Amino acid sequence: MSARSEPDEVLDCRGQRCPLPVINLARRLPELAVGAVVRVLADDPAAAVDIPAWCRMRGQEFVGAATTDGAPGYDVRRTR
Repeated sequence: MSARSEPDEVLDCRGQRCPLPVINLARRLPELAVGAVVRVLADDPAAAVDIPAWCRMRGQEFVGAATTDGAPGYDVRRTR
Protein backbone atom coordinates (compact mmCIF):
# COMPACT_ATOMS: atom_id res chain seq x y z
CA MET A 1 0.00 0.00 0.00
CA SER A 2 1.27 3.42 -0.90
CA ALA A 3 1.86 6.13 1.68
CA ARG A 4 -0.11 8.53 -0.54
CA SER A 5 -3.73 9.22 0.17
CA GLU A 6 -6.37 7.23 -1.63
CA PRO A 7 -7.32 8.31 -5.15
CA ASP A 8 -10.64 9.96 -5.94
CA GLU A 9 -11.40 7.21 -8.45
CA VAL A 10 -10.01 3.85 -9.52
CA LEU A 11 -10.04 2.90 -13.19
CA ASP A 12 -9.68 -0.88 -13.52
CA CYS A 13 -7.83 -1.67 -16.74
CA ARG A 14 -6.47 -5.06 -15.67
CA GLY A 15 -6.36 -7.51 -18.55
CA GLN A 16 -6.19 -4.72 -21.14
CA ARG A 17 -3.16 -4.43 -23.38
CA CYS A 18 -1.45 -1.34 -24.73
CA PRO A 19 -2.80 1.15 -25.66
CA LEU A 20 -6.18 0.52 -23.97
CA PRO A 21 -5.24 1.65 -20.41
CA VAL A 22 -4.01 5.00 -21.74
CA ILE A 23 -7.06 5.40 -23.99
CA ASN A 24 -9.39 4.73 -21.07
CA LEU A 25 -7.48 7.20 -18.89
CA ALA A 26 -7.69 9.84 -21.65
CA ARG A 27 -11.45 9.34 -21.90
CA ARG A 28 -12.14 9.41 -18.17
CA LEU A 29 -9.83 12.17 -16.91
CA PRO A 30 -11.73 15.12 -18.51
CA GLU A 31 -14.85 14.01 -16.62
CA LEU A 32 -13.12 14.48 -13.26
CA ALA A 33 -12.63 17.76 -11.43
CA VAL A 34 -9.29 19.56 -11.75
CA GLY A 35 -7.14 18.33 -8.86
CA ALA A 36 -8.78 14.89 -8.73
CA VAL A 37 -6.55 11.82 -8.71
CA VAL A 38 -7.40 8.68 -10.65
CA ARG A 39 -5.58 5.41 -10.08
CA VAL A 40 -5.27 3.30 -13.20
CA LEU A 41 -4.94 -0.39 -12.36
CA ALA A 42 -3.05 -1.96 -15.26
CA ASP A 43 -1.19 -5.25 -15.34
CA ASP A 44 0.25 -4.66 -18.82
CA PRO A 45 3.96 -3.93 -18.24
CA ALA A 46 3.85 -1.22 -20.93
CA ALA A 47 1.56 0.88 -18.70
CA ALA A 48 4.51 1.65 -16.40
CA VAL A 49 6.08 3.61 -19.27
CA ASP A 50 2.99 4.64 -21.25
CA ILE A 51 1.03 6.36 -18.47
CA PRO A 52 3.85 8.68 -17.26
CA ALA A 53 4.68 9.48 -20.92
CA TRP A 54 1.04 10.30 -21.66
CA CYS A 55 0.98 12.61 -18.61
CA ARG A 56 4.05 14.50 -19.87
CA MET A 57 2.56 14.87 -23.36
CA ARG A 58 -0.85 16.00 -22.06
CA GLY A 59 0.29 18.27 -19.23
CA GLN A 60 -1.14 16.11 -16.47
CA GLU A 61 0.65 15.17 -13.25
CA PHE A 62 1.93 11.62 -12.83
CA VAL A 63 1.79 11.24 -9.06
CA GLY A 64 3.45 7.83 -8.95
CA ALA A 65 2.97 4.10 -8.82
CA ALA A 66 0.87 2.43 -6.16
CA THR A 67 -0.61 -0.98 -5.48
CA THR A 68 -4.27 -1.77 -4.91
CA ASP A 69 -5.27 -5.30 -3.92
CA GLY A 70 -1.94 -6.56 -5.27
CA ALA A 71 -2.48 -4.96 -8.67
CA PRO A 72 -0.05 -2.39 -10.08
CA GLY A 73 -1.58 1.06 -10.25
CA TYR A 74 -0.57 4.47 -11.55
CA ASP A 75 -1.88 7.67 -9.96
CA VAL A 76 -2.61 10.63 -12.22
CA ARG A 77 -3.78 14.07 -11.04
CA ARG A 78 -5.85 16.18 -13.41
CA THR A 79 -4.10 19.56 -13.63
CA ARG A 80 -6.27 21.32 -16.22
